[in-house]
Amino acid sequence: MSIDISQFFQVFFEEAEELLAEMERLLLALDTDAPDTEQVAAIFRTAHSIKGGAATFGQTDMTEVTHVLESLLDRLRRGEMALTSAHVDAFFAAKDALKMQLDGHRHAMPVDLEAVAAVRARLEALSSGHAPAAAPAMTPITPGTQAARRRLNLDLPALEQDDIEALKGELALMGTVSSQLRDDGRLRLLVDTDQSEDDVLAICSFIVDPDTVTVSEEASGGYTSPDGSYGFFEALPEPVAHDDAPVLQNHAETPAARSGAASAAAEKAASLDASSIRVSVEKVDQLINLVGELVITQAMIEQRSSTLDPMLYERLLGSVSQLTRNTRDLQEAVMSIRMMPMDYVFSRFPRMVRDLSGKLGKKVDFLTYGAATELDKGLIERIIDPLTHLVRNSIDHGIETPAVRAASGKLEAGKLSLSAAHQGGNIVIEVSDDGGGLNRERILDKARQNGLEVADAMPDAEVWQLIFAPGFSTAEEVTDVSGRGVGMDVVKRNIAAMGGAVEIRSARGFGTTISISLPLTLAILDGMSVRVGDEIYILPLGYVVESLQPAREDVKEIAGQGRVVRVRGEYLPLIALHELFGIEARCTEPSQGILVILESDGIRAALLLDELVGQQQVVVKNLESNYRKVAGISGATILGDGGVSLILDVASMLRGYGRKAPAEAATAH
Repeated sequence: MSIDISQFFQVFFEEAEELLAEMERLLLALDTDAPDTEQVAAIFRTAHSIKGGAATFGQTDMTEVTHVLESLLDRLRRGEMALTSAHVDAFFAAKDALKMQLDGHRHAMPVDLEAVAAVRARLEALSSGHAPAAAPAMTPITPGTQAARRRLNLDLPALEQDDIEALKGELALMGTVSSQLRDDGRLRLLVDTDQSEDDVLAICSFIVDPDTVTVSEEASGGYTSPDGSYGFFEALPEPVAHDDAPVLQNHAETPAARSGAASAAAEKAASLDASSIRVSVEKVDQLINLVGELVITQAMIEQRSSTLDPMLYERLLGSVSQLTRNTRDLQEAVMSIRMMPMDYVFSRFPRMVRDLSGKLGKKVDFLTYGAATELDKGLIERIIDPLTHLVRNSIDHGIETPAVRAASGKLEAGKLSLSAAHQGGNIVIEVSDDGGGLNRERILDKARQNGLEVADAMPDAEVWQLIFAPGFSTAEEVTDVSGRGVGMDVVKRNIAAMGGAVEIRSARGFGTTISISLPLTLAILDGMSVRVGDEIYILPLGYVVESLQPAREDVKEIAGQGRVVRVRGEYLPLIALHELFGIEARCTEPSQGILVILESDGIRAALLLDELVGQQQVVVKNLESNYRKVAGISGATILGDGGVSLILDVASMLRGYGRKAPAEAATAH
């Protein structure tokens, strides 16, 4: 019975993606001056695993590239060649080519066949070269240290002929293979190899469940027939070599090193398999939505039961309290499923820093802190592009060339760091460099040229915010890295769309730090319920500074500008929510109502309300997908009484200083 392996393609794609990421991580850690043989061997194993998976699933284009890559890596790990920066660059190019081919199979994306062919030719050229005798990269393995060959007897279940041939072909790369088909249908293989049992089983796992394979080792003096075959086994023809690359022969790692590495890898794989499962994002999102509905239902039950007599319904109210605690714990547990470590983001940058610093002729030491800090998956995917732009800016504009740094008494290599840490209900991500810092005078001059209203007495924090203006760039020339002034405004807009804020700290000659503050998740919000007329709105707590009831004399009217209120000597714009949304309020005079002081991106304003209802955690629902985009509203939630409450978009309200929203906002209810 044939097995349809197409159902396993997604698993192959995900594993190949992980192996390519691991290959890049290992390459970045390679020291060409003193290479670690185990690191080179680990890179070889990733290439071999990708090749095995690609061959199993018929991805012959990937198999051809990994075959040449594997051959070159094998020569390096055996000490036949010296590792140079040219090899590392070629390996990075091969990784990129494999990623492009993988995306082609997985997402039907275009593949540059000429670029792939160029990478293969590059690897083949390096493989045919010879390492200088005076500078060996690794200690060559002498014949005395060769791994001892062994004869492994494999007993396997019945397989389809295609699977048998595929398995023989893979095992033939590890040594000589002979086979016999038994009367009961089971397959027996004899493998003459210098590899360990774990390595042989790892190859078998591509075709068959390793738990169904029995491996035994024959005595080294095993008999052979006159024709060279092993007893009853039929000799397998030597594998046909590619025209453009040699067939891999005996691997030259010591038995102890190979066995230890293979055992560690097997234990790690078994541990991962036992401790994790692959679940689609759609299923996780569906689970989160259902838990959100459960939270709303629990709030309804809690509100209904609050009117009951606590003496008569003591047991019922106790059960409701227990339900509330369990629901909160369940909500937190489910939300943690979507949380991912920042290492998912940080791991993308070492390669980019390496390539970009080399292109610009700069030396950069890249450091990361807090990679284990977790953030919602939806936010992690959206923060990658803004962080990429900030890192590129730090390398291009911030960190100086080695000559300039040396002249100013700095180390030639600049320091660039990415850090992440939890602060309250937010995560703070910082991009920091020890470069030249921001030039205040140049920024002000450029702002005046762009027609922005600036003053020499502006505090530094406001001057730094000018670089987020659309089209703003102080670069003297446009390059393929930066200089067009189309990035920082997009960065700020994208971060604001995630409910975050950006802050810049800079000192001339000492460097710049850009700090991004984001909520941990957009699915749940800590909010303050406020009432205006008969409506209840939700104010995100992150924007709330304080609440107060002003005196009549603290409210002033400015001709053509609306009203302002004095709070501890500072005049703040006054936003009347009932005027903004065109609804009837109970309190139209600020001295009779409640003012909530809000702050976003350094802008402060006072919001006039009828009363504060309370503080609660709400499940955010997308209003745009269920209704339409409403100015001044970022989402909606369902209250305990079943009513819908709109969540205020504080950032956009403050940007408009309380300008009248379109009529559609008034009719949103």
